[in-house]
Amino acid sequence: MTIATSTRLADGRELIYFDEGSAAHSHAAVDTRPLDPRSEENTGELRFDALTGDWVAVAAHRQTRTYLPPADQCPLCPTTGANLSEIPDSAYDVAVFENRFPSLGPAVGTIPEHPGWGTLGRAYGRCEVVAFTSEHTGSFGGLSTERARTVIDAWAHRTEALSALPGVKQVFPFENRGQEIGVTLHHPHGQIYAYSYVPPRSAVMAAAALAHFQASDGRETLLGSIVEQESASGERMIAQGRHFSAYVPFAAHMPLEIHLTPHRHVPDFAALNDAERDELAVMYLDVLRRLDNLYDTPTPYIAAWHQAPLDSLLRPAGRFHLELTSPRRAADKLKFLAGSEAAMGAFINDTTPEDTAAVLRQVSTAPAISPAPSQAAAFAPAAGTEPKVTVK
Repeated sequence: MTIATSTRLADGRELIYFDEGSAAHSHAAVDTRPLDPRSEENTGELRFDALTGDWVAVAAHRQTRTYLPPADQCPLCPTTGANLSEIPDSAYDVAVFENRFPSLGPAVGTIPEHPGWGTLGRAYGRCEVVAFTSEHTGSFGGLSTERARTVIDAWAHRTEALSALPGVKQVFPFENRGQEIGVTLHHPHGQIYAYSYVPPRSAVMAAAALAHFQASDGRETLLGSIVEQESASGERMIAQGRHFSAYVPFAAHMPLEIHLTPHRHVPDFAALNDAERDELAVMYLDVLRRLDNLYDTPTPYIAAWHQAPLDSLLRPAGRFHLELTSPRRAADKLKFLAGSEAAMGAFINDTTPEDTAAVLRQVSTAPAISPAPSQAAAFAPAAGTEPKVTVK
């Protein structure tokens, strides 16, 4: 059982501890930092791109955010006399708090309904940080199954709470792992964004899902159909459980890409039952460890948890799933999104999904021995060393 304890930081931001019930902490410590009260007037702005129909958040106030501090100044480690961090307590299991430098929010509300060229709006929404562990080193793949399950409960709790905020249209939990992806803190953590609009990629997927759903008169979902076909084929399947399947998608965009999809039609984390959450903890660790054991150094990745939009028309057709991607195409090479991908959104994959799946099926699912906090040497193997496998 996961126990949630809510408190406030010195500037008024919410902090929630999530503890395994067998060893809950008291969380009586108070944030004593001399921080100015947070103001909703500091919310950034949204600008409407009439060429694409997309909203762009402008958050110039984030330029002063913390960037790769030394371990003894980490804002996600428990507070000590020498380091007054974002976590006042001396011990915790999982902690979630409002980002001190948010891209969206802290004000929430509704954006303009009929935007055009020159439309400005406030960047309503919420940005939260999820610290997976009090340990400064390591990675999600190195967590225990019990801790992974606690993080899943935290994601579910925050999904339900953020979905209820005024104007929120989409809740997106994610993790950026590795400096090559652009992380600004080494401590194992993820984030949650609550958008006041449906982001572009979600809108594209939602439209495809809705078209399929309506064509079947509401009897079949697009992602449900895909999982059935991937299961029947088997050539891209990596692992299957009673409630989830992990596979390389038929049209994978990236050199390393794994989708983890529930067998039951559920819109988000909050809708998962206990048995599904239990299995998700096991299977998510499974796929992360395959990535980390693929080479002799940790693999950078983006873990994107896609949840159904809150729009009443789109939500019935949308199914919760994970898209886990990495630009790593060899032990010492990254795929960069250049002209075709970045400018046109037309992806070119140098690896066949079938070959990638075959390699990933053979990789160990044991916790990786290599620590993950520093990625600096990840793509410069020592002389004479070879990767465990090579994805071509």
